[in-house]
Parts: sequence; C-alpha cells; structure tokens
Amino acid sequence: MPKNKWNVDSEYIVAIRRELHMYPELNYENPLTLGIIRRELDKLELPYTENFGRGGVVATLNEGKGAYTIGIRADMDAIPMQEVNDIPYKSTIDGNMHACGHDIHTAILLGTAKALSEMKDEIACCVKFIFQTAEEGPDTGARYMVADGVMDDIDVIVAQHVDNSIEIGQVGLTAGPALALCHPFKIILEGEATHITTPQKGKDALAMAVRVHQAITTMVATEVDPFEPFICGIGTCKSGTSFGSVSGYTEMDGVITTYDMDLDAFLTKRVETIVKNVAEEVGGTGRLEHEITCLVTKNDPDLCERVTSSAEKVLGAGNCLTLKQILGCEDFSFFQSKKPGVLFWLGSGNKAKGFTSYLHNNDFMPDEDSFELGSSIFVQFVQDNMNSSGERQ
Repeated sequence: MPKNKWNVDSEYIVAIRRELHMYPELNYENPLTLGIIRRELDKLELPYTENFGRGGVVATLNEGKGAYTIGIRADMDAIPMQEVNDIPYKSTIDGNMHACGHDIHTAILLGTAKALSEMKDEIACCVKFIFQTAEEGPDTGARYMVADGVMDDIDVIVAQHVDNSIEIGQVGLTAGPALALCHPFKIILEGEATHITTPQKGKDALAMAVRVHQAITTMVATEVDPFEPFICGIGTCKSGTSFGSVSGYTEMDGVITTYDMDLDAFLTKRVETIVKNVAEEVGGTGRLEHEITCLVTKNDPDLCERVTSSAEKVLGAGNCLTLKQILGCEDFSFFQSKKPGVLFWLGSGNKAKGFTSYLHNNDFMPDEDSFELGSSIFVQFVQDNMNSSGERQ
C-alpha cells in the first residue's frame, strides 16, 4: 500500500474506518469494535491491556524507552441515530450510526500505531494509544480510565476530532479553555394524582414543572451577566399517566454548560432552590439530582504551540486556525485534569466535493483524504517531542 513521508498508510486507515462504520456501537457495549481493534493490534504485535476503564484498550509502543511518554487518545462509540447515507459500508446496526466521527478517530489512531510501529527503533520515547469507550454516553468513559490510573505514566496527551466545518488541509486549535464543562441535571417533582375533574383534591406535578421552567428561564435572563457564555436549560419533561388524571409525578432533564466553576455552582444552587420552593408552595416535594460529566477542556498553551508546529510541518504554514471557544463538551477533559493535553479539530470538510454535513447529522460524511493528514500530524508530533523530558518545556 502507498505511504507518504510520515509512513502513514492512507488506504489502511480508510479500509479500517469503513469497516468500523458498518458496526456502530453505543457507550460501553462495543464487542465488534473491540474485536477489530484487538485484531489490528495483534497484527502490529503491540502489547495492550483492557484494565483501564470500562471496555477501553490501551496499547503501548516502546514500553520503558526514553524519559518521556506521549499519550494519544481516540474515542470509539457511536450515537443512536439512523443513517441515511447510501454507501456500501452503511451502518448495519439499525438505529445506530457513527455520526460523530469516532470510527474515524479510531482508524486514524490505528493508522498512527501502524506507522510508528514500523519505525519504532527510530522513536526515542514510549507512546500509549488509548481507545476509549462512551465519550457520547451520559456516564463518560474517560473518567473511569483516569480513575484507574491510565495517566500515571503519561507526560502529555493529544487527541483530535474531525470537523466538516473546517476544510481539509487545515486544523483548528484553541489555547486555554476550549470547551465547556457538562453538568446534566434531573428535576423530580412529586405531587398527588387525582381525577382531572377534581383538581382540588390533588397536587399537580405538571403545573409545578411549568412554574419551574418559567422560573429557571427568568433566572437565566435576569440574574446572570448576559455576556457570560453559558447554557442552563431544560430539554425534556415527562409527566402524568392519563389524560383523565392530574399528574402526580414529573421528571425534567436539563444541562448546565459553562467555563466558570463558580457560575456552575451558582446556577446549580439556584435551580435547586427554585425546584424546592415551587414544589413546597403547593404542598409537593421537589429535588435536584445532578453530576458533572465533563470538566472544562483546557488546552495547555505550551502544548498547543508544539501541536501547531507539528501540524504546520504536515499541512504547511498558515493552516492552523485559531478557533473561538464553544459550549460543547468533551470528556477528554478528564485526561487533561491529570497532565497537559490538547484536543484539536481536524478539517474533514470539502465544499467542492460536497462534504459539508455537520457532526451528529444522519448524513454526516467526511472527506476520506483527511484521514491520512490526521495520522501524519500525530506521527510528526511524536517525532518532534520524543526526546523531551518529563519536565515542562
């Protein structure tokens, strides 16, 4: 198969990605995906372990070599969405689709592992290839890998995410806070059900929900600096069991996203207070269940410069774009909470060829020529940084 000066095998990456695309699996249930990853790592004779997190795989190149260890992470789960693309490698699992490009990330990382394995004697450091489950899930997979110590012997970690809003041949980076924390919450309102014709005998949990929603909307509009980037909103409301009954129980699901932990704490407390006060006014009960599932994704500024330098060697000067912060979330932030890390965006769009559909759309399709560039940047980054020490540069 043809290779470029970075030893990256483009045809290999495309073939692996197409195979993975056919078998999109959710959260921690990834037997087919894991089977492909194990098969390819076995071919490369790369040792790997599945002892970190839930369903993740960590392969190692040059264990114990040098004074520096570089981690490279790829997520591998899909989302529950029906694919509409008419392609030979269309999803074979009804209702699931790799609409966020994690099949691409996994294939690019396997392509990187293949390229580096074939030049391992020239690589003066250790490299860890981290394949992570459940980035899209409500219970994010990175947190469990970190809790199990995957970052203990890693000095820096990098990752990339495909993005069709960026043209092929470019990447996008944001130094410092790049993506927001994710703080989902559930509001539970309990009243008392009764016949719809005797509302005075019950306590309407749906009416409570309406008032809670209105109060949260008012709070967001009047109690927070309007120039502060954040989201605090309700996405779902489930209430009642019959058209002929006053609802005795309501659940509402919402989320807070922000770059500011103090603001997150303020919003969480205010939502909790609103829920309790509204419920108590009508003799019901209300409570808030919540947990931060992603931290703020903070790209280390020094490491951003190093990633930019490597990317420009692959793409040419001027092709690394500085991006604004976005209020999306990424559990890569858990890796960054332990060691310096950078998540950058790999341009996979091509307007001339019609590759413009965005992430999480049921017709998402990237330009496959971008995959080789993604692996080449990783390979170049390893080559540029393999002689680093554990000390910050």
